[in-house]
Amino acid sequence: MEIKICCISSHDEARLALDAGADILGLVSAMPSGPGVIGEDLIASIASSVSAQTFLLTSLCEPEAIIAQHGRCGTTAIQLCDALPPGSHARLREALPRTRLVQVIHVTGEASYDEAMAAARDVDALLLDSGNPSLQVKELGGTGRVHDWSISRRICADAGVPVFLAGGLRPENVAEALAHTGASGVDICSGVRTEGRLDREKLDRFVAAVRESQSLTVAGSQRTPKHLL
Repeated sequence: MEIKICCISSHDEARLALDAGADILGLVSAMPSGPGVIGEDLIASIASSVSAQTFLLTSLCEPEAIIAQHGRCGTTAIQLCDALPPGSHARLREALPRTRLVQVIHVTGEASYDEAMAAARDVDALLLDSGNPSLQVKELGGTGRVHDWSISRRICADAGVPVFLAGGLRPENVAEALAHTGASGVDICSGVRTEGRLDREKLDRFVAAVRESQSLTVAGSQRTPKHLL
């Protein structure tokens, strides 16, 4: 189970998140809306200073622009927050064979399932969020809203790649979210912040809830089936 703490705004927040048990840091580049945006120089500085995985969140859609941005930022993965033109993932894979590609799917309705299945063929992981790219000013994440977990559950079951769950997660609901969806990772921003600042107490509770949920899942899978007793 991978835990991604997003909207990291400084070296201090990066250390705080990693000390609390995060596996991945989310570093947000320019977006049309939403929290956590920092400059590319700071993204590169944070990414080069940690041994953990780092995700560059990008709203860019053209492969060559994404490749150039990644070259400036140097993260271990690219989180593609908007839909890309056909053939774009293949171009990214060709140019960046060692970089993890994660496609965001904004779960807005049943059509999101088909979108996820198509994207899963071309990327290393999916991330299910609660944005709305169809708005005049696109929402590409950081909304703090929960989406329809029943759709997310079907995507997690059928995608064939790891799936992160995002959107309105908190220490109080993450165990329920994981039990309902079967996601293999979680992504959180506002749910572990107080007045915009990363909150160590919320971080600790969130990580503990995820790890406890993971332990219960492992324990349950190791029980001997009744028909074998």
